[in-house]
This record gives sequence, C-alpha cells and structure tokens, in this order.
Amino acid sequence: MSVTIQSLPDIPVIMPGDDLAAHIINAAGGAGLALQNSDVLVIASKIVSRSEGRFASLHDVTPSPQAAELAATTGKDARLVEYVLRESESVSRAGPNVLVTRHRLGFVSANAGIDQSNVGQGGDVVLLLPVDPDASAERLRAALKARTGVDVGIVISDTHGRPFRVGNVGVAIGVAGLPAVIDLRGTTDLFGRVMQVSTLGYADLVASAAHLVCGEGSEGRPVTLVRGLEFPAQDGRASDLIRTAVHDLYR
Repeated sequence: MSVTIQSLPDIPVIMPGDDLAAHIINAAGGAGLALQNSDVLVIASKIVSRSEGRFASLHDVTPSPQAAELAATTGKDARLVEYVLRESESVSRAGPNVLVTRHRLGFVSANAGIDQSNVGQGGDVVLLLPVDPDASAERLRAALKARTGVDVGIVISDTHGRPFRVGNVGVAIGVAGLPAVIDLRGTTDLFGRVMQVSTLGYADLVASAAHLVCGEGSEGRPVTLVRGLEFPAQDGRASDLIRTAVHDLYR
C-alpha cells in the first residue's frame, strides 16, 4: 500500500457561512488534484467552527461562582473558564495554567477545545468546537459528493495533549465515510495467535498523520488530502472512539 499525504494550498481565511466544499474543490483543482473515491480529507476543526460561526466574546458572559473559583486556581480568565464549563460535562483536573475537562462530546481535553490562536477577531473573542462534528463531517461529505460525484472520507481533526506524554497529537472529533475504529479481535498475528483485545483508533491515526504536514501555527494549511488508504467499508463516527463509562478508568 502506498499512501500520500498532502495539504491543499490556498485555503482562504474561513468566515461564518463560507462554503467549505467549494473552497476544498477549488484548492484541490489548483493543486492539480482531482478528488478520487476513497480519498480522505482531514479538516482542521477550526475552519469548520469558523464556517459555523462558533465565535464567542468574553464580553458576553458573566462568570459563575464555579468559574471564578477555577479561575483563581488556574490563573485563567474567569470568562474563558465560564465558556469552558458551558462546553463541558465535568472538570477532570485543575491546577496552575491547567484546566482539563470532559467535553460535552465525550472526550477529555484542555480548555474544552476552546481556541484563542488564529481566531483573528480580537483578543476577547474565542472559538468553540463545532456543535456536532460528526454531523458537520457528514454534511461536508454529502456536499462534495453532490458536486463531484466522488465519495470521500472526512475526518475533522483537533489537537489534544496527553496526560503521560509531552506534546500534542492530532485526533478525530468528527468522522464520516470511513471507520473510526477497526476491531482486530479474532484475527491472528504473524504466528497464528488470535488477537483478544486489539483495536485501532483508525480515525485518530489518520488525523495524526495529517498533522505531520498541516501544522498548527501560521502555516495556513487546514485541509489535508490522504490518498491510498485501504480501509473497510464502514461509516464510522468519532463518537465510536469514546470509551463507555464502565470501561473508562480515568472518569
């Protein structure tokens, strides 16, 4: 299997209401890359949020007592903390400059995925994650198929830190048109041993591979084309990657 990973050039700064499918088709054409069946497009969550108008102003929120208390613990702006709480189910950890929560979508992340970098709306404007990234991925996939006739997979990606290792990695928070998880249980290894517990966080692997070329700073490459993958015909969702409460030892 030969896989290529290429970020698409010339994606403009996305604003609310922008047509992401049109921008992706134009960028692929400009790079001489006609979309093909089984291509996977990894889309930075930030441009999905921007297109969906998920901006929030710190001037528009009044911190709750819990937000004020956590702000004192973390040293963060209490207004930002209030938005974090509104986007979260619970607080996992809080310390100086650290606020880790269980997001309303089920995953655990710093600051509920709320971003202040590359927002470009002034210092008091933040960007929230999409309301339903799986639904956003499916809408984008359908729009691309309607205009090109091509069936691609979509991964909406974000970057998460890890509690036991240094550095951020790409993860999938929205998936359409490919499996999010591939279950290897029942298959055999090189020596015929039957796999008992092995599963692949497939969409996370694809997202992380794309982050090798898309960057996180001023690169301006929020859409990455991954070509040549071979995966089962499954229509997964990023929610498939979330452990159930009974299996989550860190809940």
